[in-house]
Amino acid sequence: MQNIPVYEDVIAAARRIENYAYRTPVLTSRTANEMTGARLFFKCENYQRMGAFKFRGAFNALSQFSDEQRRKGVVTYSSGNHGQAISLSARILNIPATIIMPHDAPAVKVDATKSYGGKVVFYDRYMNDREQIGRELSESQGLTLIPPYDHPYIIAGQGTAAKELFEEVGELDALFVCLGGGGLLSGSALAARYLSPRCKVYGVEPEAGNDAQQSFRQGKIIHIDAPKTIADGAQTQHIGQYTFEIIRRNIDDIFTVSDEELVETMRFYAERMKMIVEPTGCLSFAAVHQISQQLQGQRIGIIVSGGNVDIARYCALLAK
Repeated sequence: MQNIPVYEDVIAAARRIENYAYRTPVLTSRTANEMTGARLFFKCENYQRMGAFKFRGAFNALSQFSDEQRRKGVVTYSSGNHGQAISLSARILNIPATIIMPHDAPAVKVDATKSYGGKVVFYDRYMNDREQIGRELSESQGLTLIPPYDHPYIIAGQGTAAKELFEEVGELDALFVCLGGGGLLSGSALAARYLSPRCKVYGVEPEAGNDAQQSFRQGKIIHIDAPKTIADGAQTQHIGQYTFEIIRRNIDDIFTVSDEELVETMRFYAERMKMIVEPTGCLSFAAVHQISQQLQGQRIGIIVSGGNVDIARYCALLAK
């Protein structure tokens, strides 16, 4: 196990990606402020390259490959956004990429991954172990395995989103972060503890997949069956060793929200902020709305993690 990343690693990652990743906008909404009684700042990673924050960590990781690693290639597993991020970063850096994806991954994410040049290998998320498949391909083909969240370079790269948010809006009372495997939450916590020490940091995951909440409260990593939720980017079965260590030391709590709350949040983003946000990207604001009575008068940061969603499915969810 490598060293657990610290804020200095986030700073280094910011330097590596600054000419490649977008500095995404921070938006505000008078309607959202009135709904919650707080002053909200939305860090919109749905406007990042390939449509999600994942590009930050992926490019940070691949940019540190040796010549031999670049020649042999990279392998990862992903429900979609990390796979797209690795594929795009690999194309920019001229590295062959193999992406292990669930057969029920959103078609828009599979198509985008392929369009960036990634070779897609499918698996059944309810029957197969994607991590084992990744290890086997890595060992048999000499590929470097870069997991979607449990890696120091990934965590440091993801932390650059929160770093930018604090640099733009100053210190906050609380920061809400979408949570799957914990890479974004871990990196965000590193940035928050340095740039806004009094800021409370909260992770938000789907009710059906509250493995991180269980892990945080029990003090050990809890494994669950693949959760069934519309938040496909948060269908993880456990958080990682690196992410758990950072989370247990640096965050204040983990909330959960229902799929119904995610749909309502998608509708708000579309109708009031004119943004397409995928279900996973709605986790953070859904929790803010849920506990808004506790946030009256506070300055709140919300990281919108991504906007990659199949349009037909998106419309069907909103039509319900």
